Amino acid sequence: MLSVQTYHPCGVRKFFPSGSLRLSYLDYGGESDNVLLLLHGHMGNARTFSEVAAKFADWRVISLDQRGHGWSEHPEDRDYSRESYIGDILAFIRTVLGGRPVTLLGHSLGGLNAYQFAARYPELVKAVIVEDIGAEIQADLSFAGKLPERTGSLRELREALKQAGLKSIDYFIEGSFEDERGWGLRCDLPGMRISQENCNGEWWDDWLSSACPILLIHGRHSFVMDEAQAERMVSRRPGTRLAVFDTGHGVHTDDLGGYCRAVREFLEGLPI
Repeated sequence: MLSVQTYHPCGVRKFFPSGSLRLSYLDYGGESDNVLLLLHGHMGNARTFSEVAAKFADWRVISLDQRGHGWSEHPEDRDYSRESYIGDILAFIRTVLGGRPVTLLGHSLGGLNAYQFAARYPELVKAVIVEDIGAEIQADLSFAGKLPERTGSLRELREALKQAGLKSIDYFIEGSFEDERGWGLRCDLPGMRISQENCNGEWWDDWLSSACPILLIHGRHSFVMDEAQAERMVSRRPGTRLAVFDTGHGVHTDDLGGYCRAVREFLEGLPI
């Protein structure tokens, strides 16, 4: 069971078991027993939210490396099912938090995992913040399997990402690392296609079946969802608020200040 700790600006690297996998998380500490659990998007990692965590030191902030990402293990059978991602969150809350309810904040993949977890385990979720992912998802991450496992320099890795047609290069470069073989991205590149295929579909039942407060954050220039869908999601689900930004898919990186103000306002309005 976690206790209140001093805020750690770089986070403390820790691990926990989920089934046969050893998964990783960053514990940023914080001056509260209210837990804000952060879930990154595809090809991201726990440090994606380091600047966000710094703005919420009055909470207990924890950021997961989801399976196949960051310092967490990759499933040998490439199991990136919806059930497995959600099961990892459940394992963390039960194993590390002793079953303490949390507020979830998730970007893209993490946002889908967050609202689906809330639908299945409402007793463990106080509120959810969903960043730029819809109830209807259709995306293609097959390019990830075509990226080189290693490049000779960080510049070459950047160039490979540009050649793949990616625009938010800095978002992906934050997940890079160097070892004896060269520079690479710290995620299961071939597994990203499988993971995305398992995200694709219509998830209205999950979106509508939870009752906790939800803040939906949308980037107006997102390639993942459009504003019309965001408005439908809010109109169809009671207790949901919408914040739209003049950004791309990565709202928390494109407009950190505005993003954190919207999250702060939402959190301060919660009955917790």
